[in-house]
Amino acid sequence: MGAGARVRNGVRGLVAAAALICLLGAFALTDRRPEAAGYGAAAAPGPDCAPAWAGAWHAAAQPGPADPALAGRTLRMVVVPQVTGSQVRVRLSNAYGATPMQVGTVSAGWSDGAAGLVPGTMRPVAFGGLSGVTVAPGAEAVSDPVALVAEVGRPLAVSLFLVTPPDVLTQHGVALQTSYLSRPGDAALADDGAAFDTPVTSWMVLTGVDVLAPRPVNSVVTIGDSITDGVGAGPGERWSDALSRRLTAAGGPSVMAVLNSGISRNQLLSDAPLVDGDSPLSRYDRDVGAATDVVLHIGTNDIAAGRKADAIVAGMVAFAERARAGGTRVVLTTITPSATGAHGTPEAIATRESVNAWVRAHGAEHADGVADFAAAVADPADASRLAPAFDSGDGLHLSAAGYRALADALDPALLSGSPCLDGGESRVLVSGP
Repeated sequence: MGAGARVRNGVRGLVAAAALICLLGAFALTDRRPEAAGYGAAAAPGPDCAPAWAGAWHAAAQPGPADPALAGRTLRMVVVPQVTGSQVRVRLSNAYGATPMQVGTVSAGWSDGAAGLVPGTMRPVAFGGLSGVTVAPGAEAVSDPVALVAEVGRPLAVSLFLVTPPDVLTQHGVALQTSYLSRPGDAALADDGAAFDTPVTSWMVLTGVDVLAPRPVNSVVTIGDSITDGVGAGPGERWSDALSRRLTAAGGPSVMAVLNSGISRNQLLSDAPLVDGDSPLSRYDRDVGAATDVVLHIGTNDIAAGRKADAIVAGMVAFAERARAGGTRVVLTTITPSATGAHGTPEAIATRESVNAWVRAHGAEHADGVADFAAAVADPADASRLAPAFDSGDGLHLSAAGYRALADALDPALLSGSPCLDGGESRVLVSGP
């Protein structure tokens, strides 16, 4: 790998050394305009595969209870980007609010692994040139570009002073990542974490981070329920994380951004935002958008709720048709086994076996491919339950090894890949703040 560009952004000591980077084009992501495309959207690359904006991190939006105590406090949301590049943009959402959300100071910087920032990396974030933004009910705000290097796997902290929270807060409940809430006051520009004395385990208001990457790369969205949300695992252990590592290890045109749109308790056939979240089809535009690829893994909660196999199959077909109508490649999966509670009654097992038999035999007639997740994690002695090594302990959710097995069951050849990465290396050049 060649030498990186000289950093002239005032970052001191170790930070300056870390920011002198020369990166392979495998870290580049998709070109898209925020006003026209959803997370992971990809425009047709130009002949020179020029630098392009890309979704580097995403969380599916859910409504949260109103909390007046958030007013006048600062949220410091910690996220891990999947894309390396020289600039970032952040996305703030008021998707479920019926009242405006007023946000004051916003900043972004490298997380120090706790509540603070790596000194010298903090950058103020503006919206239309202003230091704050009011997000209308049902809307999101995309920031101006910020000259901050993002690196694959290096946590970023986005801090925002919440002046007036909406009546319903947009959040993602299962973050598997610790973020922070401050004492009263605007601490968005503080490097140290002294003011952030309350850890939180959900992502609030922040639903996306974009990165300006050196080359376009396509993206795959994983959408589903708590199995996709990663319940039972730890940070970086969801099956989407394992798939991302697998594609990155393959390198070149196999690399894609893997963006997680799982929601715990989600159902394919039911919209119950306050309990189970919007169904994948209802939230399609927001959570899949114009992504090049989408993998649907859902149905266990529908089965537990008493839905019949033919209805679940019809829901899978409807989702696949929606994706393909927009030019998005779609992969359907079998439903992972469970012998627990309403998921494991004789009726539930029979329904799951019927749906899975249809996916194996006919799924590819409606989608671009199928992945047999159930077979990958089933107990060889009893296919109606999880193999002990893949069971997190509750008989339904998977262990880290189980989530890796799901990622291994998805053939990368079913995905679009990233043609712009089939070539020589590219570099991120850092300048300015």
